[in-house]
Amino acid sequence: MGDVVNLNQWRKRKERKASESKAAANRAKFGQTKVDRLRTADERARDGKEHDGRLLLDFKPGSKETPEAG
Repeated sequence: MGDVVNLNQWRKRKERKASESKAAANRAKFGQTKVDRLRTADERARDGKEHDGRLLLDFKPGSKETPEAG
């Protein structure tokens, strides 16, 4: 036979665990200082510009042709 489990304790333990994981996600999402948020935004913008600078100029996004190599 299995162990006897108090369902109230099990339910409360499950809710606490879910609450802790949600709190950890919120700390990661909202727990940054303004300087950190601005730095992250600048890094993303710089990465986007670098990526755009490496796009092939012959390729037009609306066309069905693929860009030619070379």
